Amino acid sequence: MTVTTPRGFTAAGVAAGLKSTGAKDLALVVNQGPTFDSATVFTANRCKANPVLWSQEVVKDGVVRAVVLNSGGANCYTGPEGFQTTHAVAEKVAEGLGIGAIDVVVCSTGLIGLANDRDDLLAGVEAATAALSTGGGGQAAEAIMTTDSVSKNTVVEGAGWSIGGMAKGAGMLAPQLATMLVVLTTDAVVPAADLDAALRAATRVSFDRLDSDGCMSTNDTVTVMASGASGITPTPEDFAAALTQACTDLAMQLLKDAEGADHEIAITTVHAASEEEAVEVSRSVARSNLFKAAVFGNDPNWGRVLASIGTTQAQFDPADLDVAMNGVWVCRQSTPAEDPASVDLTGREVTVTIDLKSGDARATVWTNDLTHAYVHENSAYSS
Repeated sequence: MTVTTPRGFTAAGVAAGLKSTGAKDLALVVNQGPTFDSATVFTANRCKANPVLWSQEVVKDGVVRAVVLNSGGANCYTGPEGFQTTHAVAEKVAEGLGIGAIDVVVCSTGLIGLANDRDDLLAGVEAATAALSTGGGGQAAEAIMTTDSVSKNTVVEGAGWSIGGMAKGAGMLAPQLATMLVVLTTDAVVPAADLDAALRAATRVSFDRLDSDGCMSTNDTVTVMASGASGITPTPEDFAAALTQACTDLAMQLLKDAEGADHEIAITTVHAASEEEAVEVSRSVARSNLFKAAVFGNDPNWGRVLASIGTTQAQFDPADLDVAMNGVWVCRQSTPAEDPASVDLTGREVTVTIDLKSGDARATVWTNDLTHAYVHENSAYSS
């Protein structure tokens, strides 16, 4: 159930010495071919880390043969020396694999402003290259963890082909993308242009709708590589559906592992005039600290939902809004309805449904509650 489940891929995860704990902190995923098509999406943050700046150039031709990732330091705002470290890592991977550095995506995660030790990284790359195997996907997923409590993997099976994936992320989850690194692999035959279209469609309804705390990171990268080793070419529709399933699965794993969260909240807006307006309304509620604090306190405070809806530009009648929490319609026509005391918020999963009565579109945004543990975690850690 890892990135090496699809044929044509090897991976490794090793300890390069970047983490003081001695835990694994460098991962390598390699496409052995016969094809090397790829697509990547990056953070929309204008302040981008050195690995993103490097990798943006790498992916332009649609060919990626390896992805190397480190945890323990973001290599962001570390000056020209930091970019040279990224370049040196790509060169070291290329040297070990006999490929060009321009076909190596580099990813880093951890504290901003922390310079990764170049010698440690290069030694780690050498060790990872020597350790590559078809069974190394699990160790690679462990090596990219920072504040994650568990590693995150997925596999989606097609008709004779498959998609594998791994992700890291546990906080600062907000589009686009969530604070995360994701590597996806497939042994299907999929041209780079089709991979790009499928990946952008998949991230639009998965990672881009994961909004833990409204904070956008500097290092986010999602890369998919196609080895073509199955010899099977799925229809674009079948492949896009499978990739969306894989991305959604990983996104839900990220949400479940959000730092210190007690509740996972799915906010669905229905009967909106457009999908964009449905997303805007759901995201507005997801970013309300007052609402998230209420859920933490097991308080079904629907007034905070309406207040958030009112900050958007969506079409609706402020006097005719319906809101349900965990299936209980606590608000009808913008007035009290069923008894909020009947809403059970003691479980981890919470659903909020908002009916705008303005059209046929709908969309869901996922978030989590605002807890004491989240504040404590992020008072000492930033990525």
